[in-house]
Amino acid sequence: MSARILILRPEPGASVTAGRARAAGLDPVAAPLFTIRPVDWDPPDPDDFDAVLLTSANAARHGGTRFIHLPCYTVGDASGAAARLAGYGDIRIGPSDGAAAAGLLAAAGAHHVLHLCGRDHVEVSAPGLSFERRLVYTAEPVRDLPEPARAALAQGALVLLHSAAAATLFGALAGERGALRIASISPAVAAAAGEGWAASAVSGAPRDEALLELAVQLCQTGSTGETGNGD
Repeated sequence: MSARILILRPEPGASVTAGRARAAGLDPVAAPLFTIRPVDWDPPDPDDFDAVLLTSANAARHGGTRFIHLPCYTVGDASGAAARLAGYGDIRIGPSDGAAAAGLLAAAGAHHVLHLCGRDHVEVSAPGLSFERRLVYTAEPVRDLPEPARAALAQGALVLLHSAAAATLFGALAGERGALRIASISPAVAAAAGEGWAASAVSGAPRDEALLELAVQLCQTGSTGETGNGD
């Protein structure tokens, strides 16, 4: 079975995943569907907030350093690693999604939270928490599948989906789904991709490493059936 995989996430994440894939014996093709660009924004007064919420690594990369003294809550290990590189010292990583991170914030007694995010984001809410959002970047989508992606799909590549936005866009651009296999980083991403694929599997954890472990498994077994969690 082919070990070729198609990576659609934006840079620099695409290159990180490709490097991990090669180390795992896979043959990666990176063809990002989005280009990340910073946007102008007006940072509020840090003293107004108990904590910062980062729901993506790009929010950490483009959110500046004005808030790095505040406790930082992130969604997933990638966002946590990006927050560390940005200079945050007190980082608390949520296990799955924004709702889980909001649960950690509520448990810690936070009240007013600064949510740094992209233009397309999922709004986070929780009882007793007030979120103030600032858009710090935008993800500009491609209009057509990049040629490297088309070539990889023609060669039977397994498609890795790291976000709901990428899953939705790929579903719109892919055309006939019946011969394509996808592996999603979470159930929400799989739901965004929709149905009709030759195979659709979901990572056992919302981490890049876990998604690649699933990819190795699928490439080795040549699975063509639906699976719920990649186990």
